[in-house]
Amino acid sequence: FMGCGKSTVADHLLKEYGMDIVEMDQELVERVGMTIPEMFSKCGEEFFRDKETNLLTECAEKSNVVVSCGGGAVLREQNVNIMKSSGLVVWLTATPSTILERVGKDENRPLLEGNKNISTIREMLEKRMPCYEKAADIQVETDGRKVEDICKEIIEKVKDKNVC
Repeated sequence: FMGCGKSTVADHLLKEYGMDIVEMDQELVERVGMTIPEMFSKCGEEFFRDKETNLLTECAEKSNVVVSCGGGAVLREQNVNIMKSSGLVVWLTATPSTILERVGKDENRPLLEGNKNISTIREMLEKRMPCYEKAADIQVETDGRKVEDICKEIIEKVKDKNVC
């Protein structure tokens, strides 16, 4: 979900472990030439989700890369199938209050436009929970933790899955 630390964790994995990273939202912004809110307002969410699926398909052809997906990528079963067929899916979690604290001033959250509050975040999380649970191979909590510790836990859990 947004604000759970995907970009921060991906950036740390890049710096600390030298992993190749695809930051999907950033890549889509560069390719399309619009911010995510602009894509949503000018072209619609479906346009954004189609671009997201296309990029995931490209990423699936790569090896030894961390793909930092947007929080809505798992809403399409096709995306979940792509992710699971090409690697392990790590689900970063945070409480609604932590999420609000992290994204409260971020203007690049079109799905929270005018609704940046705990109840809206909780409602969105509850709706998405089955998708996240179905997609996840590994779950890691991020509340109140240092990014270094989160990354170490991810690396250990990936090793436990006999992938690395």
